[in-house]
Amino acid sequence: MRYRIVALAVVSVLAMAVPAGATPPRIAHDSAGPKPPGPTPPPGAPSGEAWAWTQLTSNGTQIRYVSTDTSLTCPVVRYTLGGSRNPHSLHRVSTPMGSQFPTTVCELRVPLTASNAVLEQTSIQAATVHPANRQLPLPKWTSNTRPSNIAVIGDAGCEVPATGTVQNCANHQTGWPFQRIADSAATVTKPDLVIHTGDYLYRDDPARANDKAANPGCTTLADRANWACVIADFFRPAETLLAAAPIALTRGNHEDCNAAQKGGAGGAWFRYLADDLRSNGTCSIYPAPSLIGAGTLTLASVDSSFAYDTGSTAQKNIYARQFQAVNQAALKNPTNDYFVVTHKPLWMVKAAGTPPNSAEWLTHVLDAAVFGTSQQRLADNVRLVLSGHVHLYQMLDFNSSRPPQLTVGSSGGPLDNGPDDAKVVGQMIGTPLQAVTQSITQEQNPPGSVGVFGYAVLNDNGGTWNLTFHDTAGAVRGKTCALSASKAQKSFACH
Repeated sequence: MRYRIVALAVVSVLAMAVPAGATPPRIAHDSAGPKPPGPTPPPGAPSGEAWAWTQLTSNGTQIRYVSTDTSLTCPVVRYTLGGSRNPHSLHRVSTPMGSQFPTTVCELRVPLTASNAVLEQTSIQAATVHPANRQLPLPKWTSNTRPSNIAVIGDAGCEVPATGTVQNCANHQTGWPFQRIADSAATVTKPDLVIHTGDYLYRDDPARANDKAANPGCTTLADRANWACVIADFFRPAETLLAAAPIALTRGNHEDCNAAQKGGAGGAWFRYLADDLRSNGTCSIYPAPSLIGAGTLTLASVDSSFAYDTGSTAQKNIYARQFQAVNQAALKNPTNDYFVVTHKPLWMVKAAGTPPNSAEWLTHVLDAAVFGTSQQRLADNVRLVLSGHVHLYQMLDFNSSRPPQLTVGSSGGPLDNGPDDAKVVGQMIGTPLQAVTQSITQEQNPPGSVGVFGYAVLNDNGGTWNLTFHDTAGAVRGKTCALSASKAQKSFACH
């Protein structure tokens, strides 16, 4: 959800159930965005449209496939493993269910050592397939290594609210630049892994969007949580990026459980994008954390989409149990790096006056939950907290056992104002109170104004991590920061 300074009243739901191919040619575009599909094929010809991607989950690497053809069949993937190249059938997770979900959903777990995965053309019933070359990216790391180049995006959808200002979804340069960001990340950064910090579906009333011609099936109020809108807000603009690297997804508060929307966008989340898919579009509020392995890096995905800023004692206790589970897992694997990935940040500063005690920061209930664990903090090998929710980029450093807070919410949705970094340094936030020793809110001119669209990159640099912020063209903006090797005293050195 876009963070509005006036209020943070977000009733939402996050779901994280636990359970290298070449870049394809892009589909044709014009000034109004992607062209809609062509006419219906003649009888007997393949029909429908299908999308395939590679998703990192707590159950390993999965190839997922969603199709609107009427055959109800799943395709075959051929990949190389142990010197052999054999076919493997995806299994069906769900079949079409009403107008919201006119899709067959399939998935297949792929061994970490597999390579060169390709959808078998003869097993595909759909007339149009994405990626067009049918090649699916697989992990480039092993069980003893980790991704060397990670792109982090968040809050990427085009904001089309029921009332208020509508984002220019047809302008992919400056109006809604998610497609440009995704293309740049794929071709300039060339990541091994993509992390999305949440919020995918922003079309609360698609009838108000100015790119309806490009999105058949996502044009009315009744469409707002259906498959066509998932394509419009996420899959179509991210097509090149999804064909370049596996992706790990975190649910945002926009993927809620609004009963008036037949399960809301949360129903679409659980049917297509969640860690553990469901066939009927049901929606959960407090699923358990997902521990997503990427070799010697673990992404601990904590569901925070329903977290209020201050929250209740009951909610704090729920999240305390979730962070306790993360700590227990991290303590069992002390040589692994852990990133906590949670849509709503633990310590992000949205405004600040004169230090040391004038900062407005969020999310207090999550901070209290971390303090409510037996260690009263996150485990030493939790190196970073990755979040979104607020539409800007910010890195906060505490030079302590508390991991830096990285907020990446600047990948498409309308940008928010950020704080003046000079006023953030020295602020005391969190439980127990700790001083912010470094604040980089990218990139504001003047300080405290709206920043720039973009994404973050984490690069493995000989056992530590380098952090950079990239604009829509993929260019580095601002400082390069290197995370300290110490797990007990975590901080970034920036230059």
